[in-house]
Amino acid sequence: MNMQSISSNKQAFTRFARNKPSFSTNKYPKISIITPSYNQALFIRKTIESILNQNYPNLEYIIIDGGSTDGTISILKKYGSKITWKSEKDKGQTNAINKGFKMATGDILAYINSDDVYEKGAFFKVADYFQKNPKIWWTDGKCKIINEDDKEIRQWITAYKNYFLKRYSYNMLLVLDYISQPAVFWRREVMDEFGLFDESQYYEMDYEYWLRIGKKYKQGFINDYLADFRIHTQSKTGQHFVRHYWQEFIVAKKYTQNPILLSLHLINFLSIISSYSFLSFLKNE
Repeated sequence: MNMQSISSNKQAFTRFARNKPSFSTNKYPKISIITPSYNQALFIRKTIESILNQNYPNLEYIIIDGGSTDGTISILKKYGSKITWKSEKDKGQTNAINKGFKMATGDILAYINSDDVYEKGAFFKVADYFQKNPKIWWTDGKCKIINEDDKEIRQWITAYKNYFLKRYSYNMLLVLDYISQPAVFWRREVMDEFGLFDESQYYEMDYEYWLRIGKKYKQGFINDYLADFRIHTQSKTGQHFVRHYWQEFIVAKKYTQNPILLSLHLINFLSIISSYSFLSFLKNE
């Protein structure tokens, strides 16, 4: 993303942002959650329930649907005023996420995809963390990996991510993306400063954003499970994992020209692809 694009994104977010309540005077700072969706009727109800069942008293939940035809709209209508949603053709997932953030009025922002879920009590933990750590601009927590049946899988991947989460290093983030997107939350001021997500990114808009923020602000860490990331046959990660991780390498190159860091990232890329290929082989045996 060039400087002109970043400036445009910052102006777009500021232009659409509404009056936000004062963080310091609210016992429960307002949390805005965005969900992009397209034909996810199989999972979206679980996503919605995981958010509403937080019972967080100052919540704004916005779903941006890309014109689903699989029954998603019927599900959304059942929730009435509990959610804010719109369904229209968009330019892809990142565009839908940005549409949602332009509507958001919260003090704390996050997005979660329509097949992932939040862990019970996550929002209270996030709000409490930000109030106790006023100098932290963005934070992550631990995140499980689950399958179509809500069963936890790939615990070894979760374990190595948790290891690095507790030892934040921007250089390490340039080598591997150990941050699990569903468990990331940030203050509104982050988007005031850095703008929206880069819509030229199809797979790695979140990683690109973490590198953009992390270059200036150290990431916080909540030592608890906040969310579950779902892998299934129709998910982007599940379908196109080689392309996904190659794009991650391309994004890293935008933020560093250090040959050692890039070489380590490439080694990490090859090891991940080998691991995924081996898992696919075992699954097909």
